[in-house]
Amino acid sequence: MEPLGLNEIRERYLAFFESKGHLRLKSFSLVPHNDKSLLLINSGMAPMKAYFTGDEVPPRKRVTTCQKCIRTPDIDNVGKTARHGTFFEMMGNFSFGDYFKPEVIPWAWEFITDKMGMDPDKIYVTIYLDDDTAHDLWRSVGVAEDHIVRLGKEDNFWEHGTGPCGPCSEIFYDRGEAYGCGKPTCGPGCDCDRFVEFWNLVFTQFDRDENDRYTPLDHPNIDTGMGLERMATILQGVDNIFEVDTIRHVLDYICSLCGEHYGDDAEKDVSIRVITDHIRSVTFMIGDGIMPSNEGRGYVLRRILRRAARHGRLLGIKGTFLHDVAKEVVAVSGDAYPELKEKQKTIQKIIQIEEERFDATIDQGLSQLNAMLEKLEAEAPGERIFSGAEAFKLYDTFGFPFDLTREIVEERGFAIPYEDFEKAMDAQRERARAARAESDTAVWADDPFNPLGADAVDAFVGYDALKADGKILGLIVNDTLVDEAKAGDNVLVLLDQTVFYAQSGGQVGDSGVIESADGTARIAVSDCRYGSLKRHIHYGKVESGSFKTGQTVISEVNKADRMATARNHTATHMLQKALKQVLGDHVEQAGSFVSPDRLRFDFNHFQPMTAEEIARVETIVNQVILEAMPVTIFETDIDEAKKLGAMALFGEKYGNIVRVVRVGDYSIELCGGTHLTNAAQAGMFKILSESGVAAGIRRIEAATGMNTYHEMARAEATLRKVSGMVKANPAQLVEKIAELEEQGKAQDREIAALKQQQAGSAAGEIAQNIVEIAGVKAAIAGVDGMEMDELRELSDRLKDKMGSGIAVIGTVNGGKINFIATATKDLVKRGFHAGNLIREVAQVAGGGGGGRPDMAQAGGKRPEKMADALEKAKDLIKDQLA
Repeated sequence: MEPLGLNEIRERYLAFFESKGHLRLKSFSLVPHNDKSLLLINSGMAPMKAYFTGDEVPPRKRVTTCQKCIRTPDIDNVGKTARHGTFFEMMGNFSFGDYFKPEVIPWAWEFITDKMGMDPDKIYVTIYLDDDTAHDLWRSVGVAEDHIVRLGKEDNFWEHGTGPCGPCSEIFYDRGEAYGCGKPTCGPGCDCDRFVEFWNLVFTQFDRDENDRYTPLDHPNIDTGMGLERMATILQGVDNIFEVDTIRHVLDYICSLCGEHYGDDAEKDVSIRVITDHIRSVTFMIGDGIMPSNEGRGYVLRRILRRAARHGRLLGIKGTFLHDVAKEVVAVSGDAYPELKEKQKTIQKIIQIEEERFDATIDQGLSQLNAMLEKLEAEAPGERIFSGAEAFKLYDTFGFPFDLTREIVEERGFAIPYEDFEKAMDAQRERARAARAESDTAVWADDPFNPLGADAVDAFVGYDALKADGKILGLIVNDTLVDEAKAGDNVLVLLDQTVFYAQSGGQVGDSGVIESADGTARIAVSDCRYGSLKRHIHYGKVESGSFKTGQTVISEVNKADRMATARNHTATHMLQKALKQVLGDHVEQAGSFVSPDRLRFDFNHFQPMTAEEIARVETIVNQVILEAMPVTIFETDIDEAKKLGAMALFGEKYGNIVRVVRVGDYSIELCGGTHLTNAAQAGMFKILSESGVAAGIRRIEAATGMNTYHEMARAEATLRKVSGMVKANPAQLVEKIAELEEQGKAQDREIAALKQQQAGSAAGEIAQNIVEIAGVKAAIAGVDGMEMDELRELSDRLKDKMGSGIAVIGTVNGGKINFIATATKDLVKRGFHAGNLIREVAQVAGGGGGGRPDMAQAGGKRPEKMADALEKAKDLIKDQLA
């Protein structure tokens, strides 16, 4: 058995199945496309679900891939064991109604024994209980009878709710008795480490319905999954995935940073494994455009990244370091996944920003934790239990890791009940599951027109026309397929041919009308969206007449809205190129929205744009518009498009033939949206706002055409209004505002001087009536119409006059009463507390307040009680000083 490297195993697998007529596809993004049932791609077949259901046509009936995957249900076990990981690569070969068991089983045997050189005597297979076909095929290729194990539905039957399903056959490698549990029943499927399952062949041959009936499929499918890291573990003769060549490279680099030797300290090995696994996940996720956030897949990324950063601290690594480790992931995986090399700087920058934020989070969490412990020690000195619920609050609110909380509280002599923390975590998980359940769709989702069958497909002719004839294939009213829709009905319409663009790629769906051929019946269409098989579903309301299935109608989009949308969409392409020119090549689209009214463009960048940068971007785009560059659109194969330098837009899924949109010699992108024929049609481009929407993500909102004119007209109207208010023409507005600002500052200085003079005068008057309470000077008085800052100035002057003493001053202003109490330091040392005094004083006037021992303030709602409140102050001073 040849000890092949992981990268070589991947290449041999893909090349082998190419030799069997398979189309090699690059790994799909970790971000699922049009699939709400998944947060992240977690298996090799997940991105191809639509090919298996028939909702989309595969580029070839035989496909092979090596798919990057993320799974996090067992994240808490990562590092604690040598088997668990969040990131892995899944190799697969797939048949969409082409070949079946007679082909795939011999191919699997050929690959593992011939291409991988694995010992046939160490290969075991499991099959479904009654799958005699699989049994006979395995026997025919040479697998011994005692190496074939029949297992039940739980182990060897793949199904997920209703829809395509079928038996499977798993392939195991026997690592020898030294890895076994010693039980007589030990064999494939045992929980010990002896028999390693590395390849699963799924034979999708049934369709399961709601009544648990299994109907044979006319064209059964093949779906296989081989764990690349597991295969490398076997071939390289190592004990776990962390010792596989490419992963060990990353692990060794981490050891060099922390000065530890892997294998010397079990506890530190846990942290080393956590970082090794997590940095692989983080690097690939950011490479696919996922950004750290507090929800969805962004939250998964943030959690993984912060968990790795936390373990770096446990290893004694100072400062940020994960962004440095990420380059080692790129070094070993960048050839297989070129996007990692292309985005390396962006990946490292985003990781560094998130690490820095986590450092601040840790510091904030420590502050909160210390406050909790101090409070607990003060209020219940004999209680040595720190609440698990409080630990969860730190975790949930501040992202403060539980293990760090436990470590700190135990150092302070507290116990912490983990089960209480787990209860709070379980409650949160349940809330998350409930929220997901409300928005998730079934794994094999239907659209309302699916009962019409796969033959009910439509054609989009809206690139070249705004109006076209079409036949009604289906009508839905109140969620029910009907033969006729009448005036007043809200209706969904499926046509065999349409000019309406369905919402996709960030562009909104078209609006317009569907009319009968004679013009007597009309549907106002408000939106158009994709259903299964890329069918265009028109959302509308019957305004007049009625429509029947099979009827020929005329569809016509709103021309003004279509053109306005096209202006914004073409401008989005020009904007992206301009941002790259001004900010750098790291800029990538992270989302977009294009409608008739405006465009929104989200992109990777690490700080707010300056006014100068915004102006430069605007200037570049408007120069392209003024040069009237032609917009040309053509189709070509994906490889040729990449050679031309075409950029792919966020969230789009491309087949082998792609649509290319070129703006002169300025920009070129892959895009399925509607566009202008010349950049000059955009009229004028104006950025309306630039803001941050997430860590490392900025957002620009902009306008084109008449929308720009309207924005500028509104701005001009505001300018004229402000000019009128300050009595200056627009050209002199800046100078006039500067003049008014200086006048305001001069008035503020004059008012401040008058207030000081007033405070000095009031202090002089009050000083003449200073009383002595318990041998201490006390200035207690009421004044008229002072603000709180004036009260503070007055009380400071009184303290200066007294040298040692207490001041309690009240004032009525705007129908409310304010109090202030201050004391010199010597009296605070004697036990006087201004905060306690002012609280009780304010209560007399129907209010409350508090503060420090030397200074406190309060408010009240009953001005008529000020005299009573100040009288109360005298008694309180006497009590405190006594």
